[in-house]
Amino acid sequence: MADAHLTDVSFTNLHLPETLARGIADAGFERCTPIQAQTLPRALAGFDVAGQAQTGTGKTAAFLVALYSRILRSEVPPTRKVNAPLALIIAPTRELAVQIHHDAEILGQYTGLKLGLAFGGVDYEKQRRELEEGVDVLIGTPGRLIDFYKQHVFDLRSVQVLVLDEADRMFDLGFIADIRYIMRRLPPPDQRLNLLFSATLAQRVLELAYEHMNDPELVRIEPDKMTVDRVRQVIYFPSMEEKPRLLVGLLRSMDPHRTMIFVNTRRGADELEGLLRANGFNAQAISGDVPQSKRLRLLRDFHSGELAILIGTDVASRGLHVPEVSHVFNYDMPQDPEDYVHRIGRTARAGAEGDAISLGCEDFVQSLPDIEAYIGRSLPRAAVAEGLLADITVPPRERRRHGGGPGGGRGFGGGRGHGGRGGERRESRRGPREERRGERRGDRVPRPAPATPGPAGAPPGESAAPDAKGGDQAPKRRRRRRGRGKGPEGGGDSGGASTPPSEG
Repeated sequence: MADAHLTDVSFTNLHLPETLARGIADAGFERCTPIQAQTLPRALAGFDVAGQAQTGTGKTAAFLVALYSRILRSEVPPTRKVNAPLALIIAPTRELAVQIHHDAEILGQYTGLKLGLAFGGVDYEKQRRELEEGVDVLIGTPGRLIDFYKQHVFDLRSVQVLVLDEADRMFDLGFIADIRYIMRRLPPPDQRLNLLFSATLAQRVLELAYEHMNDPELVRIEPDKMTVDRVRQVIYFPSMEEKPRLLVGLLRSMDPHRTMIFVNTRRGADELEGLLRANGFNAQAISGDVPQSKRLRLLRDFHSGELAILIGTDVASRGLHVPEVSHVFNYDMPQDPEDYVHRIGRTARAGAEGDAISLGCEDFVQSLPDIEAYIGRSLPRAAVAEGLLADITVPPRERRRHGGGPGGGRGFGGGRGHGGRGGERRESRRGPREERRGERRGDRVPRPAPATPGPAGAPPGESAAPDAKGGDQAPKRRRRRRGRGKGPEGGGDSGGASTPPSEG
């Protein structure tokens, strides 16, 4: 950690258990960050804490140190079952759960405490067996935790420490009912240590804290300052046609060795991956559609430097601790000001510096005033110079979708240049198609004056005439015949003779 990021509070002055102190020393921690310096003395004294701090400020180590210290210094309940953990850590995302587990292994390597993971997507039976055999510290996501709990895979009645990480994200992802379900099955709040951490201590988070914690002390680190002050920020205002060309041009000019690019939709992430790979960049998209085993592999490759560019949505902006991220790109401007801070917080971690480049296109730039008001400053503007606009190769599928040429139409990223634009095209095709269908019906069979269908032996065309109920049956018959593959041209108007008049 850089010295500017630390306080004068030393870990050695906290009088931690010897096995825990050894793990902290191996991790290279000597002095506390602000969130650690303000929360650890309270938590080590047994007081519940609700802490507000941005990602990258050391809050994971803060609650792990407090958790380990509490367990190591407490007596194991005599009624504890084999499958009853002593501590429970709840995280909103799989990646964050894995990261917490990794950090817990380092800090607790000499404690002799056994760690367990419970998250969806992979290793269902393996996780189940490990938890049935018993773990001391259980780390998981709400859905998988509840799944295992309802099957009696583990017992929650011996939990001495509860940690809720990224509490505000729990609300964003719709997990709050699951969180309350789990909390109501723990020992009473005054019989356990409760630690809640959140990027914002909004009213909804405070209500959760006061409902399920024992008179927690609120600790607030100055919002955003820990991250924003160390990030060089800039915003460009490209047109939708210039947007992909500008991104490629900036990536080529900066040659970033470890970069995260954020978009607003999964589809936008996949399309941007195709664009960057077509232009020679080692890029991968991470989203909910990616199998969990592949997601973990992508994170390992990105962490090791083998993968240069990771593309993701706002879910990927939380809980990913990857050192030395050189650049963060907001290819799509986030619509929530808090998400802007979380995104750029992927760089400049642990006292380092970094660059955050935003592209304020016409689809998403409307959120810029709210973002600037939230961070308390205006983003520096930069001109879209012609020299920054690269000639790009558009992937074949995207070339067809966007009309080809440099920039690929309205650009890649998931705004109106994707679903909305495609919807406009589909809508524009639908009208002419219906008109052509009506022209074919009119050319083939003139509409008879009577509204009633003809006799059973009537010419085929007459069966398509409207009936007394409003004339909707003819199109339905065409769809049924098309499904059975009968009639010329997939069951068009000329197949009406095969349907009795009573069905018309």
